[in-house]
Amino acid sequence: MKTGWIAWLVRHPWTVIIGWLFLVGLALPSAMQVSRHLTANGLDNPQSQAVWATNQLADFSHPPAPVSLVVSHLPSRQISILTRSLRPGAQILYPLTRDPGYRVALSHSFASVAAEHAWEIRVRAVGGTIQPLTDEAIGQVVTQDSTKTLALSGIVAAPVFLILLLAVFGSLAAVGLPFIIALAGSELALAAVSVIARYIPLSVFLTDVVSFLALGVGIDYALFISTRFRTELAEGKSVPEAVVRAMQHAGRSVFYSGLAVGIAVLGLSLGGNPYWRGLAVGGAVAIFSVLLATHSLLPAIMTVMGRKIHWGTVKHRFNPGFWHGWGRWASHYPWRAVGVGLLLLAPLAYFGPAMTMGSPANTAAMLPPNNVLRQAVTVEQRVNGAGSIAPLAVVMQFRPPLSRPAIWQSVARVTQKLRQEQDVTTVSSLTGNGLSPRMIARMAAKGTPKAFRAFEDPVHGTVVVYLTAATGPDSPQTAALITRITHSLPAWVPLAERAAVGGSVAYQNSFNQLTAGRLPWMIGSAVFVAFLVLAWATGSWVQAFLGVLLDGLVALATAGVLNLVVQHGAWGFQPAPVDSAITPLIFVLLFGLSMDYEVILLHRIQEHLKWGHSIRHAAWLGMAGTGAMITGAGMIMATAFLSLVISPLEIMKTLALGLAVAVILDTWVVRSLLVPGASVLLGRLAYWPWQPGPEEKWAAGDPV
Repeated sequence: MKTGWIAWLVRHPWTVIIGWLFLVGLALPSAMQVSRHLTANGLDNPQSQAVWATNQLADFSHPPAPVSLVVSHLPSRQISILTRSLRPGAQILYPLTRDPGYRVALSHSFASVAAEHAWEIRVRAVGGTIQPLTDEAIGQVVTQDSTKTLALSGIVAAPVFLILLLAVFGSLAAVGLPFIIALAGSELALAAVSVIARYIPLSVFLTDVVSFLALGVGIDYALFISTRFRTELAEGKSVPEAVVRAMQHAGRSVFYSGLAVGIAVLGLSLGGNPYWRGLAVGGAVAIFSVLLATHSLLPAIMTVMGRKIHWGTVKHRFNPGFWHGWGRWASHYPWRAVGVGLLLLAPLAYFGPAMTMGSPANTAAMLPPNNVLRQAVTVEQRVNGAGSIAPLAVVMQFRPPLSRPAIWQSVARVTQKLRQEQDVTTVSSLTGNGLSPRMIARMAAKGTPKAFRAFEDPVHGTVVVYLTAATGPDSPQTAALITRITHSLPAWVPLAERAAVGGSVAYQNSFNQLTAGRLPWMIGSAVFVAFLVLAWATGSWVQAFLGVLLDGLVALATAGVLNLVVQHGAWGFQPAPVDSAITPLIFVLLFGLSMDYEVILLHRIQEHLKWGHSIRHAAWLGMAGTGAMITGAGMIMATAFLSLVISPLEIMKTLALGLAVAVILDTWVVRSLLVPGASVLLGRLAYWPWQPGPEEKWAAGDPV
């Protein structure tokens, strides 16, 4: 940041503060309306045949069919009466083993929708309650649990959060700075997203990401800059001089790290669909908004507060003496420091490559095991078959009209081929109801009968054949079945202009395949950005290479933890692949956020090198000056992440675990052991090709 701009801020702090108040007030209405312009869709692959097929299903009139029902508060004496009321001798109510107060009435228990409604009236008449077992009902529970988690996690984490903030910032006055910066930055970011979303489809999930990132980086940036400001005050500088020095040094480091995080998050747009584009745009806007606040509003507030920033100082802070000793040990015994760091990371990294990804097509799998809707889905799968909850749809598009017998002969061939598949239990088709292709063609020529509207759309020339897989929606066998059918359709139905498998399972599989294919590009872009920004910030290709190398090791170790905990079902997790909807976000944020700590540490070491210290002594003093700040900021971030573990949703727990582990390993292992140790071992090559200025020279020895 240029000195002239800093000097102007110091001279006109109230102008800047009033300007920000006006800006936030102007942005508030748009920020409050942001959700009106966002979409809950976007988890798709725009170029996927499965997405095309699923979209075509919206034009079909599905016939009314009974829906499975979750029943509760049903008096025991009424169960047998209700069971015999419609189909004597048949089982209608299936108990949920983990919650005996609930039962599920499966759709096959009813002969028609009218019979279902009549049964519902009987249940309500005896005091029972009913909830439909549909994807919409499950989705509402997921949304409600997510909203509750965000509110409850803040309440649970607040006491720990306040203690850590006081321990790191050291005063009540200083604790308020990150919240002011985060609030101003997030309001501006949400308003910007609201405007952008009017022209570009963006995901509704990014509102949480914007608030989440604004708080996280707001704390980090305010901590780094205000700590340097207080250090300068303690050394006898005047308030204006302390602000200028803080912005020239810590502000410069924050600028580089914020630039790295923002551009790295933009790399999520390489995910190739509205979901990832929404996270990329929202995350980058949040970072850059907070960066603007830290380089304008924060120095203005520090100028106004002056030495009052020490108000409410606490006695027990992170002990600087501890980090002085730690830094001395890591710099004087670099081989031991590097060895300990690698010993901590390598075993976890070994399990990293075995991590697998996949978002569940069975929405109920996102709910906790004791949720009644998830239990009801499990009962339905046990009784009706694992694939019954998510039928597949083979969609074929022909050139209209559909009154040609050749079209229905093709449909009959596809129906026969599907019935011959070993993993298919049922197939539903117009040609499977005893009607010949010629009869169907003659009926279509006279106008589509109402009964046909679930299987054909004459306007677009599309025909659908429904099938039920023998295996569950998230089974590898089901994915293999979809792949086999997709590859076989061109040979089965050459007359069709387009044919593909659609439905929720195929739709979700396409997203998983897209994310898996784009993951190397998303992470690769974050690595590339981190390398360039580190090289630019430090002037050293060596430190840039070392930084991304160590971040890669942390990424592997984090993947190893996710593999051992999430995939293998430890610590209360249900065994499942790591959700594709959050995995790239974890690793991209890892590379981005690690730049905060890396740049702060490397810049402080460079300062001491410029003063003539040797690399060993510079690493020592750099650790002594930044160790408490870096690890304290990391603990604050990890606490914020871990507060989401209270969520009943597996996806939220996985996100919390992944980000918390990444931050802890990065701050306590990489920045505290590997970076100072490796820098000392590399000696003068540590910052190659950067060198101190002509008036500054490398010291020959270590001061003692």
